[in-house]
Amino acid sequence: MDRAAAFAALEAHRVEIASRRTVDFFAEDPQRFAHFSVRLDDLLYDYSKNRLTRATLGHLFDLARAARLEERREALFSGEKINNTEARPALHMALRNFSGAAVRVDGADVMPAVEAERAKVAAFARAVREGAIRGARGEAFTDVVNIGIGGSDLGPAMAARALSPFASPELTAHFVSNVDGADIADTLAGLDPARTLFIVSSKTFTTQETMANAASARAWIAQALGEAAVADHFAAVSTKLDKVAAFGIRPDRVFGFWDWVGGRYSMWSAIGLSLAIAIGPEHFEDFLRGGHDVDEHFRSAPLSHNIPVLMGLIGVWHRNIWGFAAQAVIPYDQRLARFPAYLQQLDMESNGKGVLRDGASSPRATGPIVFGEPGTNSQHAFFQLLHQGTEVVPVDFLIAAEPTEADDKHHVLLFANCIAQSEAFLRGRSEKEVREILRAQGLNSAQIDELAPHKVFSGDRPSSTLLYRQLTPRALGRIVALYEHKVFVQSVIWDINPFDQWGVELGKELCSRLAPLVADASADLSGLDGSTGGLIAARRALLPG
Repeated sequence: MDRAAAFAALEAHRVEIASRRTVDFFAEDPQRFAHFSVRLDDLLYDYSKNRLTRATLGHLFDLARAARLEERREALFSGEKINNTEARPALHMALRNFSGAAVRVDGADVMPAVEAERAKVAAFARAVREGAIRGARGEAFTDVVNIGIGGSDLGPAMAARALSPFASPELTAHFVSNVDGADIADTLAGLDPARTLFIVSSKTFTTQETMANAASARAWIAQALGEAAVADHFAAVSTKLDKVAAFGIRPDRVFGFWDWVGGRYSMWSAIGLSLAIAIGPEHFEDFLRGGHDVDEHFRSAPLSHNIPVLMGLIGVWHRNIWGFAAQAVIPYDQRLARFPAYLQQLDMESNGKGVLRDGASSPRATGPIVFGEPGTNSQHAFFQLLHQGTEVVPVDFLIAAEPTEADDKHHVLLFANCIAQSEAFLRGRSEKEVREILRAQGLNSAQIDELAPHKVFSGDRPSSTLLYRQLTPRALGRIVALYEHKVFVQSVIWDINPFDQWGVELGKELCSRLAPLVADASADLSGLDGSTGGLIAARRALLPG
């Protein structure tokens, strides 16, 4: 069976089950939860509340085989140049490899270099935390500011917030990414230059936003402590040693990674230095080991019990067969507040493409629009649309069985809210049920007729739940790696390259051309389109003088 035939079979199957409700599947199979959930140690993936059957899964597995998923998975782990537009492997899994096995790129084992860099990061993090590395005036650091953007910011910032209970009370991690000067100004406003360490994270040391912020940070240190203090207050994660040296950062404070590590997968590398300092190298290793747990699971588990495979295929079922354009990710954990934003880059920058690996246009929709906020806040924001809106949006719920440094009574209420929402999406509420409720409340027939349509919930809004014992570093590593591999599974089904991001480049190029025109009030705006030229001119008119 080829890919087109597999998709056609799924379309036909959808028609067969379209009139059936998911609650009916539960009624027919009292063991549905057991049959439609998978465990990885203390992590549980429950997908039983999605409208699918064993026959659906069979068709999805046929699609996976038609797309050669298992073969492409092996190519990924074997170091083949799976990133075909940049002729590179995508081997971020090597960064969290603890198997003792070699990982080869162009025939050479990269693990000795990976382990050496991992040890260097751990040693530096430990020295900063213990006060062995200090500022120019001999004071221990109390604040670490990571300056980066995209993958050099979203991952570490998300993880540092998520794992804050494991952080040192003597150190506070900050993250600056936006070229908007308010970002770095607001961050620096409360800091002591003598006790602040900056980490500039940019592989090329030319990223526009990062280098603008780094220059401001450098000027702040030089003004407060003197030019000579710069070397004591900066470290870098980069491969451009000459540019780093010109900035004033010592070679022993430069950490590197490799071309086969994509930006949005780089948190596992030295890009995670700020996280390693925040939570300590031992906890950072636990985070890496969590990712490795999932790598082993993804590579070895059969398709029917493989969590990333199931996540990816169910996402394809929703995106392509049912036409659901969005995906909500709702962590019931305030410390995972930045997780949906992190996933937006991971998913939408990876699979937000309309071109196949061979350059042809995609015949079908690809990556979904990903959004989310923590529960229960999201319930009081956009859940109205999720429950009763005209668009169906599948939901991923994330919830821990027990809290990390939080009140147990609060967590009972939090957990109850999470499962109540997933039950509401599943069951809905029929007009008959609504009328009975309103009648019991004493409303008359006219009032009931008026109100009933507004209180009906269609139900059959699909959701999946990731349940884990506690949000530890290892648990977070597992969760992140699950979504990484889910994105890869979907890229294979859609036959696109998830490891490049050419769509990011055009705006950068145009910004470089437009910035001088914005800066120079006398610059000629002819040749620009009417709107772009008009906006620059309007800005000039609004400026004083």
